[in-house]
Amino acid sequence: MTRVKRGVPARRRHKKILNLTKGHRATNHALYRRAHESLLHAMDYAYVHRRERKGDMRRLWIARINAAVRTSGITYSQFIHALHQAGVTINRKTMADLAVKDWNAFSGLLAIAKLPRPEAT
Repeated sequence: MTRVKRGVPARRRHKKILNLTKGHRATNHALYRRAHESLLHAMDYAYVHRRERKGDMRRLWIARINAAVRTSGITYSQFIHALHQAGVTINRKTMADLAVKDWNAFSGLLAIAKLPRPEAT
């Protein structure tokens, strides 16, 4: 069997990790073992935060909608409840976009929400 020299594949693997950890602090970007640990943690944080971003965006949309509807004298929960009763199915992302960019369209939603409806008991 022929002799296998293993320097090149290991060096390539190490360089790949060290290039991915550029910008990490202290030895976490310079020493392979520390860099590998740092990369594993960084990838774990990235995975978790990609999922957290969905909730963050929803909270932002709700805050924007709430700010817009309060100028008309109602609360966010009253607004959403009224739209639900009226059968309007529009998501919060679109509503927040309308509140910021197209106030005329959003005021139409406000008008729908303010229409009197019989109370369901």
